[in-house]
Amino acid sequence: MNKRGQITIFIIIGIIIVVLAILLFLFFPQIKTTLGFSDLNPSEFIQDCIEEEISNNVLMLSAQGGSLNPEHYILYNNEKIEYLCYTNEYYKTCVMQQPMLKEHIEAEIADSIKIETNDCFNSLKESFEKRGYSVNLKQGAAEVELLPNRISVNFNNALTLAKNEQTEKYDSINVVLNNNLYELISITNSILNWEARYGDSETTTYMNYYHDLKVEKKKQSDGTTIYILTDRNNQNKFQFASRSLAWPPGYGVDDVVMT
Repeated sequence: MNKRGQITIFIIIGIIIVVLAILLFLFFPQIKTTLGFSDLNPSEFIQDCIEEEISNNVLMLSAQGGSLNPEHYILYNNEKIEYLCYTNEYYKTCVMQQPMLKEHIEAEIADSIKIETNDCFNSLKESFEKRGYSVNLKQGAAEVELLPNRISVNFNNALTLAKNEQTEKYDSINVVLNNNLYELISITNSILNWEARYGDSETTTYMNYYHDLKVEKKKQSDGTTIYILTDRNNQNKFQFASRSLAWPPGYGVDDVVMT
């Protein structure tokens, strides 16, 4: 093959490559749809829709001792802070009020997002139907789990999307929030164990061990102690109340209000 023939072949190959590139550019969106893919991801849609609601509810219950509607609380700085360990007697140590605190908080979060969950999944269904999908949605319960450095919310909603004879199925959809409530609750449980056993706790021990942790202990005139745990890095906070080994007014230092 002479040199001119080789050049001609290279030119033809180059033209073919350019034509293929143009065809891919023009028809790739249609190819994606035909294969059943979508630029609207169900997991991302639900994450964007409900993340703020979960974050707001976590912030509220963290400021109130783990409950969105505290029943047994002390009012402190206009906030209802639930007693997690309590006795109404003097000279006696407190009794745990939420021995399964982690599970209680998980249930509180799950219950608090029921309405928003329904709204988000209905909105998801509507969005896909507008894009020509056939949508089959069977809603189930949400499962919340506090994990190290994150909060996981698993929606047991069976979702089926069908379009152009292609089907995508989702048995569940998971949403994850970056939050260290798990760590704060673990420290809270440790403090509560000290309160229930000895009537007090030594907060500097926790700060010496966890250098990013700030623990404040606010003594009140009725014998109540308010604990405020704060992560210095992200300012995540958890606060709760305890009344243990209280002394009557005039019989010790607990009658002095500390702020």
